[in-house]
Amino acid sequence: MRNVFIFGLDDFHRRQLATIQGSEQIAFHPLLNKHEAIHPERFPVNEMLEKSRATLEAFSGSVDAVCTYWDFPTSTLVPILRERWGLSGAGLNAVLRLEHKYWARLEQQATVPDLIPAFAAVDPFADDPRAGLTLDYPFWLKPIKAHSSYLGFRIDSDARFDEAIKKIRRGIAQFGQPFNEVLEKASLPPEVAAVDGYHCIAEQIISAGQQCTLEGYVFEGDVHVYGIIDSIRAGRHRSSFQRYQYPSQLPRRVQDRMIDAARRVITHAGYDNAPFNMEFFWSRAADQLSLLEVNARCSKSHSPLFVEVDGASHLQVMVNLGLGEAPAFPYRQGQFPMAAKFMLRVFRPGIVRRVPEAADIEALKARFPEAELHVLVEPGMDLDTLRFQDSYSYEIGVIFLGGQNQADLLARYREAIRILGFEIDHASKAA
Repeated sequence: MRNVFIFGLDDFHRRQLATIQGSEQIAFHPLLNKHEAIHPERFPVNEMLEKSRATLEAFSGSVDAVCTYWDFPTSTLVPILRERWGLSGAGLNAVLRLEHKYWARLEQQATVPDLIPAFAAVDPFADDPRAGLTLDYPFWLKPIKAHSSYLGFRIDSDARFDEAIKKIRRGIAQFGQPFNEVLEKASLPPEVAAVDGYHCIAEQIISAGQQCTLEGYVFEGDVHVYGIIDSIRAGRHRSSFQRYQYPSQLPRRVQDRMIDAARRVITHAGYDNAPFNMEFFWSRAADQLSLLEVNARCSKSHSPLFVEVDGASHLQVMVNLGLGEAPAFPYRQGQFPMAAKFMLRVFRPGIVRRVPEAADIEALKARFPEAELHVLVEPGMDLDTLRFQDSYSYEIGVIFLGGQNQADLLARYREAIRILGFEIDHASKAA
């Protein structure tokens, strides 16, 4: 029996892990509980690291792998712990070359310059944060490190810039301070060291077109892509994810161009023996491909999609690589030809009046046995109290569904929403 430690391991992902080949011969252990790893009021990186080290040192058996499917900070704690225990996986500097947004753009500029937007570092605490910024409006402004589009703003005027800077100054420490604690443990080139977690990056708009995500991995220097997922956006500025849909409907030639770019970026970063996902936009009108960002992990959001379409969670890849093995992943052996994760979003402030009750969830499962529902709110909750939302919407729940094709998926989703019966009171909040 081999022992795999996973940050923030919860019951939902234990069920996902049960679908992978060889899971009966692996003991999965939590490294920090979900609240400590993902939902604390702050992210005390050094305390999280010390508690994780103590857990591993106190364990009486072998420590065979340390993994995560969550975003920062656990994505940067994993390489530190792997190095300490001599485990397989990418080093901290290689991870940061992908996940430090400014460093990543510098690296990408050297390998795929035609796929990246004009960009610049911005110090939101400078006397004049606009000084030296030559990008024309509109552009995106976002922290060097965050997730879920937290504190990301579309800037189209001086007034919008000033408004965004005020909000960023109030909230950037949430990720900026812990990211700086991680950066202290890395070897940074001078041009990167000057752009710490309290900085932002401004980027020319590239979000016109269709977005998708490549799920891939590197094993002993060979880069592999095993799935491409379409990311459909909605709402103001198309800045909010509506659903992730697998497999991608983009033309094969476009997918091949993305895969080629991924190989160049990942190889140049020196990233090896670890999973990644890489996000692109493709403009059909201009046939223009643009690279949005790279994450040094499997995306947990995609796990059930692979189960429904391919027959196993892609956490298979994470576990195999963590154990130093070449991944063995099935292809199109699932129950459905297509699957999606739907994000239930509200685009106005409000008070939650009703969420699905037990009878509603039973009715959903009876109608769609494959459905997985995650409710993210509760009755009486003010949507403004939700944490880590994008700047233009509120995510109140998630539904995973399978279908025969896109039309079938959308029809099943509409029916599921009717069954669940969420109710949001916008009038009370506006009063």
